[in-house]
Amino acid sequence: MCSTSTQLVHCSEHARLEEEYLEARDRLRNLSRLRALSRADERRLADAVAMAIARIKEHTAAHGCERK
Repeated sequence: MCSTSTQLVHCSEHARLEEEYLEARDRLRNLSRLRALSRADERRLADAVAMAIARIKEHTAAHGCERK
């Protein structure tokens, strides 16, 4: 069960999903800084970020846990 009693994420699944999002976001940022990305690569990386966000939102809606 998820707990929202403090400002920290207590749900391990929510924390994992948040970490997944941060990794996808950082990968997109870092690769785009290192080199010009093809449209396909940029789209793939942006889709990974969007999907990570969607999974967090879906989990939050289902369990009511989130960082405040």
